[in-house]
Amino acid sequence: MTGPHPRYRRTLAIPLGMAIATAMAFLPGATASATDLSGTAAGATGAVSDVLAAAADGTALSYVVNVRPGHGPSAQVKKAIAKAGGTIVTSYDRIGVIVVHSSNPDFARTIRKVRGVESAGNTRNAPLPAQSTTDEGTPKALSSAQMAAARSAADAGQDPLESLQWDLPAIKADKAHEKSLGSSKVTVAVIDTGVDDTHPDLAPNFDRAASVNCVTGKPDTTDGAWRPSAEESPHGTHVAGEIAAAKNGVGMTGVAPGVKVAGIKVSTTAGYFYTEAVVCGFMWAATHGVDVTNNSYYTDPWYFNCTDDPDQKALVEAVTRASRYAEKRGVVNVAAAGNENYDLAADEITDPVSPNDGTPSDRVIDPSECFDIPTQLPGVVTVASTGAKGIKSSFSNYGLGTIDVAAPGGDSTAYQTPAPPATSGLILGTLPGGKWGYMAGTSMASPHAAAVAALIKSTHPYAPPALVKALLYAEADATPCTDPYDINGDGKVDAVCEGAKNRNGFYGWGTVDALDAVTK
Repeated sequence: MTGPHPRYRRTLAIPLGMAIATAMAFLPGATASATDLSGTAAGATGAVSDVLAAAADGTALSYVVNVRPGHGPSAQVKKAIAKAGGTIVTSYDRIGVIVVHSSNPDFARTIRKVRGVESAGNTRNAPLPAQSTTDEGTPKALSSAQMAAARSAADAGQDPLESLQWDLPAIKADKAHEKSLGSSKVTVAVIDTGVDDTHPDLAPNFDRAASVNCVTGKPDTTDGAWRPSAEESPHGTHVAGEIAAAKNGVGMTGVAPGVKVAGIKVSTTAGYFYTEAVVCGFMWAATHGVDVTNNSYYTDPWYFNCTDDPDQKALVEAVTRASRYAEKRGVVNVAAAGNENYDLAADEITDPVSPNDGTPSDRVIDPSECFDIPTQLPGVVTVASTGAKGIKSSFSNYGLGTIDVAAPGGDSTAYQTPAPPATSGLILGTLPGGKWGYMAGTSMASPHAAAVAALIKSTHPYAPPALVKALLYAEADATPCTDPYDINGDGKVDAVCEGAKNRNGFYGWGTVDALDAVTK
């Protein structure tokens, strides 16, 4: 890719019943947004795509300044920030992360020399705020005829659209619901593009007290600030429905339909997830009773953040501090592995899309030193995607020692066709405005795992994050390597799986198991 691309991660949206063409648009070098790329099916719709003007001289950018965690920045650091032309937006004193705006192009370089500053870097290449938005389409809502057909195919006790949700029996969630729907005392926060809590499938389970807008890096608690506007991506709303759509006789059923779901909005209108917003999201979750976070994105503008670059090192440090703090406060953090069919355990990967708000170039990186954040951070549960046949999705990233578990994220119906009455190999979810539609990606796999973690927390309410994760891994169904992996049947191996049956590069410890989560 040669142009700037937003990254609210890892999703393709397809109208009901439409197969994705062979390329799936999820090959190395494809953007994470679901723009209509060559090789996708005609009519495939995607996410918001934004074109940002290059930062002009004197335009304010955002920075993180990392100091020693404690009681806030010292008087010396505050004075140095002001002298370097910076204005403090907010400070997360417990983790030593300060969010600063400055028009001084040398701000980061200057402030790094100050005693007490451990690292500092700009969080973006685009001006504040992002300049423009071009909506390239949203998921197509189910028609009344399609709704009626699904209703007629639903079994007794199922929600009307549950017959289309092949992903529920794939992880035994349907059987789990006979035992438990999950506890209303457990909250999963969707750190994403925002959640439409007015949706009839989400309203019964929505946790307003745990919801917030973190886009600026500073919490905005205005009522409804967590909702996406009509111009913004439905991504977060879709994810929320996969997790906790209520089993209420309306629409679909979430994997954990008895737990609470919150919306922590961290993406700009243009669809960017910047470091200060992600830090705010984790810190909010840590202090507002959240048990599990779902993170179906990467932190812009770098797909991989290399620690030998002082700016990128500061971003890694800031998000690491925030995610670790959240875990220390009892939060299990779950993240999507990505949709480029990358081997995250490889010696090198070509990243053609970074920085996606500036001028990207084909840079070769070492994924052991350059990190997709929060996906590759310590303590974060990394989730790969499977399709309707239970094998790695054609687009899913993988890697021995990187992937922790696998879960349904959908795939081309041409590759993995679900059993009837389901008709699409993609994942059904809620859409803003009281609608439902299909999307696919590791964005959809991660919420399945987050929901199973919430079911484990419901069963073991006093379990700390380490135990919840241990149970998630131990209860996963061991899934052996798919070898050879020739997903499109062209005679060429599309990815190589390494490892044993109970832990490998495609499926980690295995496919998540909702039934075990509520019975063991």
